[in-house]
Amino acid sequence: MTWNPDPESLRGRVALVTGATRGAGRGIAAALGEAGATVVCTGRSTRTGTTRSDYGRPETIEETAELVESLGGVGVPVPCDHLDPAQVAALADRVRSEHGHIDVLVDDIWGGESLHGPDNWNTPVWDLDLAGGLRMVRLGLETHLITAHHLLALLLDRPGGGLLVEVTDGTADYNATRYRISAFYDLVKVGLNRLAFSLGHELAPRGGTAVALTPGWMRSEMMLEAYSTTEEDWRSADAPPGFAVSETPRYVGRAVAALAADPDRGRWNQRSVSSADLAREYGFTDVDGSRPDVWRYELDGATDPAGYR
Repeated sequence: MTWNPDPESLRGRVALVTGATRGAGRGIAAALGEAGATVVCTGRSTRTGTTRSDYGRPETIEETAELVESLGGVGVPVPCDHLDPAQVAALADRVRSEHGHIDVLVDDIWGGESLHGPDNWNTPVWDLDLAGGLRMVRLGLETHLITAHHLLALLLDRPGGGLLVEVTDGTADYNATRYRISAFYDLVKVGLNRLAFSLGHELAPRGGTAVALTPGWMRSEMMLEAYSTTEEDWRSADAPPGFAVSETPRYVGRAVAALAADPDRGRWNQRSVSSADLAREYGFTDVDGSRPDVWRYELDGATDPAGYR
């Protein structure tokens, strides 16, 4: 049977997705939109050009909000630099004034792609650029702490408790025994799994749920560009075998939407999961009807992608 999103499952719910300009953030905002949610989309890249991310790319939060609208939700673009506590405090005030609360907070802030290119992989910390490494930590961890400080209070009055999703790279189990690219990158991505655990501890007595969620090998705008391909032609790209088990950004988004719609989501509190883990639990698919699982492919040491999507 073909799986289709329920356009009413999150109707009337308010979600806020940080880092919604592109990649996983845009995919998550889109999937919440196709479930009927109102989605506040934050980021630094705007159509006005008054603020830009470190990437200097063309995607904007306005485009993401329009995608949310086209899929049946309500999209609200709000420029915000989550490294600036004053801007995040102002964002919280605006959301409180316009929406009263948040049902779902997704923290997808990253922005460090240009700081850990392949030339720097497996380079010891003493040979890395210190300023760039510390910038990565600020972008990947400090932003999440500032966001939690100012926005989590908006989750606490929700019936059944609100949902916080910390988006990272790799599950806690996978990362626990693997060195992830560099000391700086490793710290950030492992740290976000632990942050979800810590915040879940603090939210649970108030009915809230915190989950660390990782996509698999995600075909983001930047990834497609890196392999000189498009979403239409990605299967013929000159890429490693594991790329055949890659997923669209909508897949991890549907994982968030499934969690948000589950009245028993508290069972996931403090857990670290992948989009594929939740696809097996909730039955959703990627946009092509498949259920890719690149983490299982990696853990199995597989070389043949068959059977992993």
